[in-house]
Amino acid sequence: MTYCVAISLDAGLIFASDSRTNAGVDRVSRFSKMRTFVCDGERVIVTLSAGNLSLTQNAIGLLEQRGRTIDGEINMWNATSMYDVAVLVGDVVREVKDRDGPYLLENRIPSNANFLVGGQIKGEVPRLFEVYSDGDFTEATPDTCYFQMGESKYGKPVLDRVLERTTSLVEATKCTLVSFDSTMRSNISVGLPIDLVMYEADALTVRLQRRVDETDAYFQMVHAQWGAGLRRVFAELPAPDWT
Repeated sequence: MTYCVAISLDAGLIFASDSRTNAGVDRVSRFSKMRTFVCDGERVIVTLSAGNLSLTQNAIGLLEQRGRTIDGEINMWNATSMYDVAVLVGDVVREVKDRDGPYLLENRIPSNANFLVGGQIKGEVPRLFEVYSDGDFTEATPDTCYFQMGESKYGKPVLDRVLERTTSLVEATKCTLVSFDSTMRSNISVGLPIDLVMYEADALTVRLQRRVDETDAYFQMVHAQWGAGLRRVFAELPAPDWT
């Protein structure tokens, strides 16, 4: 399982993903689920992936390969809009599933491959999309300013209570880390390290990209204070007077 979050705000975009994959309790590995495509001053594109690791890695591999070798066709480096980028991601998902899906089905292996893709290309505003396993996609709006993939239910309540389009990038980053801490507290299939990108609107460069691991002092503080704060607020709630 995995957990990925991407947030679209007036101030910019937040991307975060865990790095744990597993095929049973005795086969736990670490693989980054984040990929960045950055040309400073021209474009910043970030993808997060969830689902079958082979399919998602192959899809990213196709995006990278075609960006280097195919002239005259739209790719991650010459697409003129984030909409075109979402179409590209959807197309490679379909292509990889058409190629490998029947063999996975024969062996009863799940063939889902989902992506969050967002960023900014010079000349348009930052945009965020969720690309589904069938290759179709939806775009974040002011009413729905974030997307989740994977083990989403434990980290969703804090996002719903805190996030608005006007939330600052710093506050949204803090909220994202609390969301991950809540998820990891309740589900061992999600774990550190967390890959994090904070993108400021119109910067057209990545000024903050961080891998949050077990030694990160800030995350350990969030873990401790969030847990203590929840217990304190619970203890302060009045007892029911129903009897």
